[in-house]
Amino acid sequence: MLEKVDLKLKLSKSEYKRRLPGLQSRLFDLEHAVFLAKIPVAIVIEGWAASGKGATVRLLAERLDPRAFRVVPVTPPRTFETQYPWLWRFWLKIPSRGQVVVFDSSWYRRVLGERVTGLTKKKEWRRAYQDIAGFEEQLAADGMVIIKLWMHISEKEQAKRFKKLLASKLTQWQVSDEDRAQHKAYDEYLAAVEEMLARTDSPHAPWVIVEATDRHYARRKVFETIIGVLETKLGARANGGSPAKAKRPPRSTRAKAAKAKRPPHSTRAKAASTRRSRRGGAAAKRAPRRKR
Repeated sequence: MLEKVDLKLKLSKSEYKRRLPGLQSRLFDLEHAVFLAKIPVAIVIEGWAASGKGATVRLLAERLDPRAFRVVPVTPPRTFETQYPWLWRFWLKIPSRGQVVVFDSSWYRRVLGERVTGLTKKKEWRRAYQDIAGFEEQLAADGMVIIKLWMHISEKEQAKRFKKLLASKLTQWQVSDEDRAQHKAYDEYLAAVEEMLARTDSPHAPWVIVEATDRHYARRKVFETIIGVLETKLGARANGGSPAKAKRPPRSTRAKAAKAKRPPHSTRAKAASTRRSRRGGAAAKRAPRRKR
């Protein structure tokens, strides 16, 4: 699957700067529509170390309303968390209705890093695929929109980025021991990623592969993917309208229809005259009371 991905795709810096404000503005409008529609949205961003996940998350958060947006950075489980079922800590972080949550890394650590490093036994990470499928199916059945992105770069590109980060004291901290281990075992991780994509891609939670060699192209694709999914889910509400309002005829048409239903003026006048004459005749028939 991943060998067919074109990692040479690029977007010029000028084109990126021209399009980014519009994408950010559109995503802001959709965040508001999601809030009004009370739809929970989970955006899962996975990918190789140094593929640009962190920078992409910061860019997504830059123009969104923090009252309806949250970022969840996923780290290895703490001691007390290991005493619970492994998905327990993720259930606590899912978005509420009307909220957008971005998971910077996610429950897929179980079948990626923990699998390759041996932190999780083979029978456990194999069983995790079934757990993940059930987890996402329950969320989707409850109305949650799940958007999963895999940011893909080559082994050569990863080595190049690590070298650049390690060359400066200001960015050395961004390359962790876990990242170095991932690069050394790139082929093993690649096999794990291939299996993960194949076994956890589903109609209600599909994977989208983001070609991340060029950061401008990758960021634009992330924005366009999220916007496209939300527009499809929201339908007419994505544009601030509703199907009921869209079907209602214009005011001028309604006024004409109401006027057409009213009888002509001459007919109305005759009817009024008839009613008055009837009332007068009935009054004349009533004899006046005699005074004693």
